[in-house]
Amino acid sequence: MTSTATCTVTCSDSEPAEFIVPDFFSDCRYPMRLNPHCDSVSLATEQWLCSEAHLVEPESTKYTSLRPGYFASSCYPDADAFHLRVCADFLGWSFKLDDWLEIDRFDVNDAWKIRDCCMSAFRDPVNFQTERYSGKMCKSFFGRFRETGGPGCTERFIHAMDLWFISAAKEVDNRAKGHVNDVESYIELRRDLSGCKSCFALIEFAGRIDLPDEVVSHPVIMALEEATNDFVSWSNDIFSYNMEQSHHSTHNLVAVLMVDQGLNLQDAIDYCGRLCNISLQRFEENRAILPSWGEEVDKEVAIYVQGLQNWITGPLQWSFESARYFGKDAHIVKRNRTVKLLPKRPL
Repeated sequence: MTSTATCTVTCSDSEPAEFIVPDFFSDCRYPMRLNPHCDSVSLATEQWLCSEAHLVEPESTKYTSLRPGYFASSCYPDADAFHLRVCADFLGWSFKLDDWLEIDRFDVNDAWKIRDCCMSAFRDPVNFQTERYSGKMCKSFFGRFRETGGPGCTERFIHAMDLWFISAAKEVDNRAKGHVNDVESYIELRRDLSGCKSCFALIEFAGRIDLPDEVVSHPVIMALEEATNDFVSWSNDIFSYNMEQSHHSTHNLVAVLMVDQGLNLQDAIDYCGRLCNISLQRFEENRAILPSWGEEVDKEVAIYVQGLQNWITGPLQWSFESARYFGKDAHIVKRNRTVKLLPKRPL
């Protein structure tokens, strides 16, 4: 990384009081972009989320402060208003779904029930009926997705969501049993749990393209996707670490590195930062060797690869414009890169 620092410790010299976030905005040179429909779509998505999830205060403020419309606008800057709205609603639903699985439900059987409900809604958003809010919200945004989503893109989204639900159930089970992954098994789980794979299918949806199977299965395309996924995952684990450690969660690469490799907090943060830089290098190396599939397909591939680049910068930009990880201090943390650790909640 371009800059590291030793963490400040409390008077006990055993527990850190803060850590320094890597200098992502210097390391990531891609331009930050925002969809011109951001404001109107953000308002519509916030109203939809509060209505469909039956949110009341203080929950409604909690979820609207996460700014799903801004998140979508950062990741899909070229989408028209209709396609951006579907993407924004999906991201808003995913925020609520995270909490349904992580906070409200500790039984792995409940996680599987949510998965069965939502996957049924994805398979048949018109005819499938349910009383679960999670499933009704799926029917709402995915019914609109189906209006223009190509067959390949649609199937990739559904398959990616199934991978996500399976990995989420594994995490719920691990949490209930107090199991801590080693680095290798955590990385494998995280690549499905990040949610990036379904969001990459939305690149096709938002760009009005449907990539041929020979493109999607090509090793270079898969390497570009994995590099993007890894950058998003490892940077997210840095941003979310403070909140998760306060809840005694070890399902985070920073925490896994501390346990599995005996690193202190700042060294684990810096290790994650180096992995992010390596991911950026892998992305550029594979973009440089993209093959050609002919003029028409190459145009679609260019849209998709640009979309992957947007997914490197979009979450990075959004993380410091929402209250998701740093609350009201997001802009301060962006400027000075110092995160003060929250006290751990009572067990």
